[in-house]
Amino acid sequence: MEQSRRTFIKKTAVAGTALFVAPTIIPAKAFGANDRINAAVLGINGRGKAHIQGLMAQNNVQVSILCDPDMNLLKKRQSEFKATYGKDVDLEQDLRRVMDNKNIDVVSIASPNHWHALSAIWAMQAGKDVYVEKPGSHNIWEGRKMVEAAQKYDRIVQHGVQLRSSPAINDAIRLLREGYIGRVYMARGLVFRWRADIGDKGFSPVPEGLDYDLWTGPAPMRPFTENLVHYNWHWHWDYGNGDVGNQGIHETDLCMWGLDVGLPAKITSMGGKFLWDDCKETPEVLSSIYHYPEEKKIIQFEVRPWCTNTEEGATVGNIFYGDKGILVVDGYDKFKTYLGQDRTPGISGDDGAPSATGMDRGAGGTDGHFANFIDAVRKHDKTILNAPVETAHLSSALAHLGNIAYRMDRVLAFNPHSEKFVNDPEADEMLTRNYRKDFVVPGKV
Repeated sequence: MEQSRRTFIKKTAVAGTALFVAPTIIPAKAFGANDRINAAVLGINGRGKAHIQGLMAQNNVQVSILCDPDMNLLKKRQSEFKATYGKDVDLEQDLRRVMDNKNIDVVSIASPNHWHALSAIWAMQAGKDVYVEKPGSHNIWEGRKMVEAAQKYDRIVQHGVQLRSSPAINDAIRLLREGYIGRVYMARGLVFRWRADIGDKGFSPVPEGLDYDLWTGPAPMRPFTENLVHYNWHWHWDYGNGDVGNQGIHETDLCMWGLDVGLPAKITSMGGKFLWDDCKETPEVLSSIYHYPEEKKIIQFEVRPWCTNTEEGATVGNIFYGDKGILVVDGYDKFKTYLGQDRTPGISGDDGAPSATGMDRGAGGTDGHFANFIDAVRKHDKTILNAPVETAHLSSALAHLGNIAYRMDRVLAFNPHSEKFVNDPEADEMLTRNYRKDFVVPGKV
């Protein structure tokens, strides 16, 4: 018989407090008029729209600048902003002018993946706090540089994996920690999304209003094509990381969080393009295995692009396996459990129900995740962040490792302490990239 979260609260309200660390409060920064936090949003085509909404939903937070290389998009979003909020908002094409603006307290990054780390580091060097969309990095080396920058400049950095702020998912993690499904030895990540044939539009002149040099930024300069701008860059190695590094970061993050592990010691991946003869470079189908021999744990990760089955009802989510049962996370805000060989339904939960533990990590969804970020910014307290910069680096790095193993077409041995491959200089070359002049992620932040 299914056990409700309300019942479970009576049994666990006091136990297991190790997941929640009491914050050490540091005096807050002096913000703008009436303690208002002024924010800039970088990248406004897709997730950037959610960033605008999430920031404007917070108390005494003002989105003051919209920044994007495409002036056409900027003018459209400016008009929408005025219609929605009855306020004007400034526009910038060049993010470097945003970094120079002393009135901006917070930078929210929703640009393409290849820009995430450099713009975050520039913002931290300019004394600004950062919300960065997933994946935190385009490659493993620059993810580590983000961590170093946050430590050096003492900045607040939140990673855009909003399930970290979900009360229900925090309940699920507590169940795993307390042994509800026994010794947890395996996690499975699912990314079954509808990804259509994108064709091949060939090369064309740069559209008027788009600063393509700025859009390209740290990546190699290629002839302009609509295959990249504004969304399908996800499927090209110079700019994106495929779906394991897109939707999949939510799930790589949860796999590691639930198993309580860092980076693996052995990785293998296999996949390819089986459906569409289009211009995508990244695999449509990708199956990766991450092995933790010392911890006796393993992660399986599956990416599929089209018609598929569900797994325990989920098409995007996670499954955790223990010696007493399984725990299934469906999407961003709900879970269920099954116990024993007869799969007896156990505790389940979602963000619409009372917390199973009585110790909510905050409100869920994008707005709730931004609320946690803004709270940490006001208090200048990293310890209350639900998705700090270290998680951005690690969850992104797991996806990058799977992609590298796929591209190398062999099993790879990895040293999680040095964050390098074992006696494999060829694979090590894929830990970073060559950066264009003026857009270099610094070796010394």
